Amino acid sequence: MIQYKNKNNKEIINTPIYENNMEYTGLKVINLEANETYTQTVDKGKEVCAVLLFGYADVTLADESYENIGNRDTVFSDTVAYALYVKQGDTFSFKTNTKASIAICEGRGEGNYPSRLLKPKESYIQKRGWGVTQRTAKNILPESDDADSLLIVEVITEGGNWSSFPSHRHDEDDLPNQSNLEEIYYHKLSSEQGFALQGVYNDDRSQSEGYLLQDDCAVLVKTGYHPVAVPPGITVYYLNVMAGPTRTWKFHNDPFFEHLIK
Repeated sequence: MIQYKNKNNKEIINTPIYENNMEYTGLKVINLEANETYTQTVDKGKEVCAVLLFGYADVTLADESYENIGNRDTVFSDTVAYALYVKQGDTFSFKTNTKASIAICEGRGEGNYPSRLLKPKESYIQKRGWGVTQRTAKNILPESDDADSLLIVEVITEGGNWSSFPSHRHDEDDLPNQSNLEEIYYHKLSSEQGFALQGVYNDDRSQSEGYLLQDDCAVLVKTGYHPVAVPPGITVYYLNVMAGPTRTWKFHNDPFFEHLIK
C-alpha cells in the first residue's frame, strides 16, 4: 500500500504511483505547513519508520519528547535524515516548526524492539559505484540497527549517472545467496520539469517495464531487476523502503552487467 497526503490529510490524486501487490511494505508521505500536527498510533502487527524528509518539528514518541529535530531544508542535503522507529501500539506525533515532509514507512512488526529516535550518523553515508554509476547512499535504518522487518535508505544520484546499478534483484528466498525483499522507491527530482527513468525486468524479459519518473512519484518493486537512469541536468533523490520474510539484504546481480562491479 502507498498513499500520499497533503496538509489536510487528503490524497494528492495527481501523484504517479506505479503499483504492485505489496505484502510486506507500505508508505505514505505527509506534507505539512508550519504549526501543523500529525499523530499516529502504530497498528498491531506493524512497525513504522517515520522519516523527516525535510523541515523541523517537535516530536513526541511514546513517553519521550524531542524539541526542534531536523537538520535540512531539502532532501538534496548532504546530511542523513532524522527518523523515528515506532513499534506496534506506540503513538508518535510531529508538530512542525517549519514546512515539512514526513515519510511514514511501514513493515510487519511484532514489537521486539523499543521505539526510539534515529539520530543521523555521518558513518551511515556511503559512496557507491564508480564512473557513471556513482551515487551517495545514506542509511537511516540499516541491517545493523534493530528492527523486525524494515530496512530504510535514501540515495542521491547526480545527472548523467545510473543508480541501483549494476542491475540487481532480491526476490527469492535463497539465503545466503539472495533474500526476498519488496522495495518501494519514492522519488524526488531537483526540478519539477525534469524526469528520470526506472526499469523493472527479469532474466527472460517476461517482466519488462519502464517508468518515466516525475517529481514526487513512487515505483513499487515486488520482483525483478530495477535500475534507475538520471539524465544530465537533473539530480534524483529516492527513499527506499525494503522488507520481506527475512530482514537481510542479499541481492543477485544481472549476470550481463556483473563484470562492471569494482
